[in-house]
Amino acid sequence: MRLRFAQSANGFAVAIAIAVLLCAGSVPAQNPDSLMPEASAAKAKQILQQLIDAFGGPTYMDIRDSQCEGRLARFGHNGELSGYTNFKDYWRYPDANRTEFSKKGVVINLYVGDQGWTLDKGGVSDLSAASVADFQEQAKKDINNLLRIRLKEPGMTIRYGGTDIVDLKTIDWVDITDPEQRNFRLAVDRSSHLLARAVVSTPDESMNSRNVETNIFTNFQLMDGVRTAMQITTDRNGRRSSQVFFSICKYNSGLPADLFTKASLGKRFSEVGSKKYKDEKKKEKEEN
Repeated sequence: MRLRFAQSANGFAVAIAIAVLLCAGSVPAQNPDSLMPEASAAKAKQILQQLIDAFGGPTYMDIRDSQCEGRLARFGHNGELSGYTNFKDYWRYPDANRTEFSKKGVVINLYVGDQGWTLDKGGVSDLSAASVADFQEQAKKDINNLLRIRLKEPGMTIRYGGTDIVDLKTIDWVDITDPEQRNFRLAVDRSSHLLARAVVSTPDESMNSRNVETNIFTNFQLMDGVRTAMQITTDRNGRRSSQVFFSICKYNSGLPADLFTKASLGKRFSEVGSKKYKDEKKKEKEEN
């Protein structure tokens, strides 16, 4: 009898736990429409300041450059994992980025404003206008650029988006819309004040719809005084596209200015690429 009662009690507890989880995942956001626009903006700005403070306050806002290392997981159109690539990512904010991939050789993509180059086994070449335009768009959607620079731009609309449950955490939504109709929905954890996720939607004129990119931030660690998400999962239009696993990040380490130049790629190719490329070409000729 005692065993049966214990089993029943455990089953009841499990049932309650499942019910709580199901309810938590379906709790709708509180309606923020009762707030006047000025009050809504003030509440949203208060939450954003708490988020900035949680990231590191003045230390976070004063970041001029960063360098991070880790692994990038890519996913196919069917959502299955297609493999991992080691990488190093360098930023000189707001619009200079260099990413080095080291899977089967060295590949580097470098963007500086409205210019872009790539290094592969064939040497250094210009990136296409479409690739540069995509990078510029990503820079405008970058959450660090948004919080540190873009919030001060004229024409930005900021409002409180209500309370919700996300990943079993109570969060506050902050909605931000820029003059070009990019909409940022930031989910800020009420307990830690850290960013749980960012949903960015942009107009897609060709499809008469909007593209939606969701970034999920987890495993925050303190790096050089900045609270850093060591794992970022990205979904695009409802499909998993990538996961980033950082092993280390450094900030304001004094990256050399010539790291973000086309000449630096030429120098790197002369060091690691040219001999290997020539050897491969020589081997191909011998085989043919």
